[in-house]
Amino acid sequence: MKSSGPEVVPTGVPTLDLSEALPSTTPTRFSDLLTLMKARLSLLVIVTTFVGFCFGSSGQPDWILLLHTVLGTTLAAASAAVLNQWLEIDVDRLMDRTRDRPLPAGRLQPATALTLGLALGALGTLWLWFATNPIATALAAATIVIYVLIYTPMKRRTSLCTVVGAVSGAIPPMIGWTAARPSFDLGAWVLFGVLFTWQMPHFLAIAWMYRHEYADAGFIMIPPNDRTGIATATQSLLYTLGLLAITTIPFFAGMNTSLYLVVGLLLDSVMLVCALVFLFDRSRSTARALFFASISYLPLILGLMIFNRQ
Repeated sequence: MKSSGPEVVPTGVPTLDLSEALPSTTPTRFSDLLTLMKARLSLLVIVTTFVGFCFGSSGQPDWILLLHTVLGTTLAAASAAVLNQWLEIDVDRLMDRTRDRPLPAGRLQPATALTLGLALGALGTLWLWFATNPIATALAAATIVIYVLIYTPMKRRTSLCTVVGAVSGAIPPMIGWTAARPSFDLGAWVLFGVLFTWQMPHFLAIAWMYRHEYADAGFIMIPPNDRTGIATATQSLLYTLGLLAITTIPFFAGMNTSLYLVVGLLLDSVMLVCALVFLFDRSRSTARALFFASISYLPLILGLMIFNRQ
């Protein structure tokens, strides 16, 4: 979905780690392991995989196969989270909100994290290989590779890392779809498109709010010369327009009912208004409004897709 501020769900979606806003408690080994695997944030990976599987199922979903798919994908997501934090120990030490994480604080050893990350990745992909099919397995492996080996180092080189991260975050629903039916049908690409375009305004709003923290840590999450935020807000608006277009496809392709189209356009309108307000007033408050609108938007639009299928 980041070290040093807002998080990106591994193989999943950029979002704020709201758990860090909760009152602090004395960390235990178990809580440290959950933090290392970003357990709360991986919930979004579970939800999008679930949606992909249900949307791709013909008739009643195979609940046992769904369980295997979600479990394997969650293990892959946890692997990417652990390996990401292992790679960014030094960066996490630079930030107030991340320096108390298990690795930079020294409560867990880097070798432990590396072993755990590799083991989770191997277990997740093997689980999907034996329980689902090669296509779903390959997609899960691809999310780990993209997130850990491409996206993570790119954060310190170019703002295009956000696009790569969005690709990684858009794959989990395709894992669910291909586990239910091993083919890249239109529905699979629609789900990918929705998750990809949704992530961009969602994360760009975060990147603008925390641009100084990212810069202090050496991350290039927005164009370095975008001091006024015009480029960032314009991108947010363009991707929101793309999201609006993609979410209409299920209706015109005969996959969803007219109720989906009507309610979906209302949801899209809220996102569009927030993106426009952010463009004209590039303040922290308007960026936060866009961020919270996106949080509400995703479960609603995905729920509509499932419950209003033709």
